[in-house]
Amino acid sequence: MDIADRVLGILRESPQDISGEAIAAKLGVSRSGVWKAVKKLREDGYQVEAGTNRGYRLVSESGVYVPGNIRRLLGPGMEDIEIDLREEVSSTNTVLKELAEQGKPEGLVLIAKRQSRGKGRLGRSFYSPEGSGLYMSILLRPGLAAEDSLFITTAAAVAVAGAVSAVTGRQAMIKWVNDVYLEGKKICGILTEAAIDFENNGLNYAVLGIGVNVQEPPEGFPPEISEVAGALYRYDAPVDTRTRLAAEILNRFFGFYRALPERGYMGEYKKLSLLTGLDITFQQGRESWEGKVLGIDDEARLIVRLASGEEKSFGAGEVSIVKKGLLESIQSKDI
Repeated sequence: MDIADRVLGILRESPQDISGEAIAAKLGVSRSGVWKAVKKLREDGYQVEAGTNRGYRLVSESGVYVPGNIRRLLGPGMEDIEIDLREEVSSTNTVLKELAEQGKPEGLVLIAKRQSRGKGRLGRSFYSPEGSGLYMSILLRPGLAAEDSLFITTAAAVAVAGAVSAVTGRQAMIKWVNDVYLEGKKICGILTEAAIDFENNGLNYAVLGIGVNVQEPPEGFPPEISEVAGALYRYDAPVDTRTRLAAEILNRFFGFYRALPERGYMGEYKKLSLLTGLDITFQQGRESWEGKVLGIDDEARLIVRLASGEEKSFGAGEVSIVKKGLLESIQSKDI
């Protein structure tokens, strides 16, 4: 247990203000060590008041990033949601898949403050430093055909975009299929991994991973992603941002998920399409195509008017969009 945790324990137990000198004596540390510990507690979201000749007093823990504070913000019908918040995991998706195989029920939410091997799509990594993001995975056991698992991802994208807009007051957009952008920068990646029951071609379970960059890391993003990566805040995100964001995402996602066959969220998904109206280059197999994105259809396929004038629809996994020139188009688009 570090000094900050020990100071917190004393503040919780103290019925009245307690001086830094008294805390230092109890713990066998310097008054400077107590001051640094209090500073850290404040950075973590604890409201600690201090006054001359009065000492320290714990006023509130409501802004602290703990499961109880997230649960307090969940809406009706969310009583079965279990939240497990850990300091560090390899990947929330990896750990939650292991728990799914052990028979854990739907609604288990695993959140980590840091991932050592965060996962993105197509085997890519997801940069997950401590204190900078919300790294969360949700265990689902949907009665869906395997090919319909895409709609878990699209529902999550709408939930994240809505949650980001609610928390920051700025409009988030969706880059087909599963990336959420804010002001021209990617601030969220979504990865759904599923286990298939081959007897009925349905899903045994699905693990929905969501990673949101809440605040830029102090050292900046790694060079390989610095051009595209962004965050909700550049500096000093409000201390309760991750708590509020997690609750907003969970409330919105489960609202969509419980009525997933109706796909009532698809209208919003289309409206939030970042690519609509952009000229793109994409590949299908070894062929390269150019066209203008007209929108998204009800099956979450990308509708493109080719240079020839022909209109075609492409599903996720059928084509890959060429990045060259796309980022500039996205960042210059008037959202």
